Amino acid sequence: MLNMIIKFFHDGGVFMYPITVILAFVVAVVVERIYFLSFKSNLDAAKLFSEIRKYVKDGDVEAAAKLLNDSPLCRVLKAGLTNADRDIDMVRSAMEEEAVAVIPRIEKRITHLSTAANVATLLGLLGTIYGLIAAFSAVAEADPAQKATLLAKGISIAMNTTAYGLIVAIPTIIAHSFLQSRANRLLDEIDEYSLKLLNLFKEVKKEKQVLTWQE
Repeated sequence: MLNMIIKFFHDGGVFMYPITVILAFVVAVVVERIYFLSFKSNLDAAKLFSEIRKYVKDGDVEAAAKLLNDSPLCRVLKAGLTNADRDIDMVRSAMEEEAVAVIPRIEKRITHLSTAANVATLLGLLGTIYGLIAAFSAVAEADPAQKATLLAKGISIAMNTTAYGLIVAIPTIIAHSFLQSRANRLLDEIDEYSLKLLNLFKEVKKEKQVLTWQE
């Protein structure tokens, strides 16, 4: 099996090497993004906000802030909690400012994957064209009795780069789609729970106003 892979790679020619570099880049990006989006930034947002709501209702905003880690959603919510004593517009502005800072961390390098898939495919096609040109040139100078055999062999070898390019590109496209969906989910959570926190602050302030009026 290993010998077949080595022969496949060797027969593909020089274009197999840049495609391999792209493969290494894709693997590095996918591993890093999966770790960040699926592990480091993964949390039960509904449960977390339920606990935050309890502390904010009790007037203990500092305790609510201590529940938050360094994930993108937590950073945005923390920006709101640390400005809880200010008016709603200032709280909203603080969270929007933090959201602008964390969004690039969520989307970082994901778009590079689609570019890598396209480049791998194009390099594969370029390698095939180059191989076909070389094959036809060799056939033109060959013995007429061997032309058909040499041409078939040359075309077969030339197709290796296209196959390799697609082998790299197809999983890359799938990985891009998966990571983009994870990133979109995090962005949706930031929008959802930022709004919920603002509404919570409005609710608490309204309750305080009612109590003050009753007194």
